[in-house]
Amino acid sequence: MTGFAAAITGIGLVTPAGIGVKESWDRVVEGRPTAARHSDLDGLPVTMACRVPDFAPAALGLRGSWQWDRYSQFAIAAAREALDQAGLTPGSWADSARVAVIIGSGAGGTATLEEQHRTLMEEGPSEVSPMTLPMGLLNMAAGQVAIDIGANGPCMAPCTACAAGASAIGLGRDLIRSGLADIVVAGGSEAPITPLYVSSFARMRALSRRLESPGTASRPFDASRDGFVLGEGAGIVVLESEDHARARGVAPVARVIGYGASADAHHVTSPHPEGKGAELAVRAALADAGLTGRDIGYVNAHGTSTPLNDVIEAGVIHRVAGTDVQVSSTKGVTGHPLGAAGSIEAAFAALTVHHGVVPPSASTTEVDPRVEVDVVHGAARRGRVDVALSNSFGFGGQNAALLIASA
Repeated sequence: MTGFAAAITGIGLVTPAGIGVKESWDRVVEGRPTAARHSDLDGLPVTMACRVPDFAPAALGLRGSWQWDRYSQFAIAAAREALDQAGLTPGSWADSARVAVIIGSGAGGTATLEEQHRTLMEEGPSEVSPMTLPMGLLNMAAGQVAIDIGANGPCMAPCTACAAGASAIGLGRDLIRSGLADIVVAGGSEAPITPLYVSSFARMRALSRRLESPGTASRPFDASRDGFVLGEGAGIVVLESEDHARARGVAPVARVIGYGASADAHHVTSPHPEGKGAELAVRAALADAGLTGRDIGYVNAHGTSTPLNDVIEAGVIHRVAGTDVQVSSTKGVTGHPLGAAGSIEAAFAALTVHHGVVPPSASTTEVDPRVEVDVVHGAARRGRVDVALSNSFGFGGQNAALLIASA
């Protein structure tokens, strides 16, 4: 490995699999799906989703949470857990200007915007909340986390659709390499289970219609997959240079050793039929790390459970890493949390190399015969993994690939 490595010293997760790293990771390893019908979605074309269970901001100590959209609440809760795991106390920095925050999102505060639009239409402009924009903007999760932890360094919010969380981690790693920050709190957050988003995805025929058995509707790489299940949540990591972590006496969970980004330049929603952009991103990450595809021990795939994406991505993985590489998609458990997917899945990839456990693709029983890689399904596998690849692909053809290595 010849590239620059950023140490992951803390991870925070708020996912449909649970609130916190342990609960989320345990359920993903067990391969227990979270998709369920929700009564508040009745009347919409699709009534199932993967929701974060029992999320109560007040119980988590998030004071003033009424001022934050749900996606910002997720981000703050996950950031606090990540900092705690890293042994860092918010606001106690030696130099707060050297602490950066990069948190991406694809939708931002869509729940707030939809609710306030209804208020505008039904009750008039005088009833619209003055907090609508501060709650709804795409940069507000990053801004609120920076306020919450007292970080005065660069504060950014990449919006690369479903690649946003991965883009944030890659940009955070590059920010440390550039010498502009000592610590970066990076990831993605999303809360898109709203009438507009559910209806729009359903009208695009992107969502699974397996409404009679929602628990098994998200089945990445399965021959009978028919679409994704919408999810929500946040994944946040604390990044530092290895020297900075060592000086603090902190042992990293894992390391980010490569990052690649690209554009399909093909279509607003459909992936390039030959996976051109995705492959460019993966090969760029490998070149960044000074590795070859044969060095990859596991791929946490984007694996949305849609007919096109899974086959095209599997073809990219096969060309780059061969037939025998282990592949799974944790969206079988969490559903697809859009802009948070990349960071949640990067966190799972970091936990894979840390614990030596490859989580299964939940609900996958018969792998599509066109998928020529080793799809892990049925049960988790135990064994050493030195390097994991985490793929994230977004609408607009925006791609991000992260290489994560053991510490």
